[in-house]
Amino acid sequence: MQGTVDGFSYGLVTPLVAYLMACLGGALGLRCTTRSMLVSNSWRPGWLALGAAAIGSGIWTMHFVAMMGFTVKEAPIHYDKPLTFASLGVAIVMVGIGIFIVGYKGASGTALFTGGTITGLGVASMHYLGMAGMRLNGNLEYNTFTVSASVVIAMVAATAALWAAGQVRGLMWSVGASLVMGLAVSGMHYTGMAALRVHLHGGSAAPSSGDSPAELLAPMLVGPLAFLLIAGVVVMFDPLMVMGKPDWTPVENKPGIPAHTDASHTARRPAVRTRRSVGHRGSRTPQNR
Repeated sequence: MQGTVDGFSYGLVTPLVAYLMACLGGALGLRCTTRSMLVSNSWRPGWLALGAAAIGSGIWTMHFVAMMGFTVKEAPIHYDKPLTFASLGVAIVMVGIGIFIVGYKGASGTALFTGGTITGLGVASMHYLGMAGMRLNGNLEYNTFTVSASVVIAMVAATAALWAAGQVRGLMWSVGASLVMGLAVSGMHYTGMAALRVHLHGGSAAPSSGDSPAELLAPMLVGPLAFLLIAGVVVMFDPLMVMGKPDWTPVENKPGIPAHTDASHTARRPAVRTRRSVGHRGSRTPQNR
């Protein structure tokens, strides 16, 4: 028996909120990835890890906000919590691998392709592992071609987002990239859902009164949402992250300033050069008296 699937039981509310969650996670993650490219090696892993956790939490939250609107008319839906949270872990770890590759190797060439592919596969793995945690009186069946299309969308979106993070062109550039990334992640989700068919077991009846998907999923979303809030506070209180100036460059990498030169040495050099130039013109110095 084929189940009657409705992915928009709350209308446009769940798709819009899900899209905003994907944009929020993407924006925070991309800003942290950009920031990691502008700091010393000792701080880089921290920013990259924060970026991976933000993107992973954002896409996971996006997925399950969207799933709040998913119902099967003939069967109640429940969720296996270990598998549901395992999908969050997979998202963070795989996105993290891709981000660390780009963070250390640069957002171009082989590193960008490899990092984007792994990150995209992480997004897709999170989606389908999360779907595997869904419990109902039936089987989930997928159209292979549509599933493949959703995976390709995820990889292309992730690659484009990581490329944008490596451009270091300011806050608005990252905001635009996060909007595109949110659209792509949401598109991947709903493309994957379009591949789904629910085949109910014989004797399935209409669902009895009980908790709705929103009531089941809302408590599980509290932790990732709180983390995104904390990550947002960290980004807001970093002056360089807020200003988003395109000329961000560590002092030791700017032309004419040697590596590891502190501000006091840099400030004293012009005075030394000035004294030498005055002496060269014949002015009286303590040594000439």
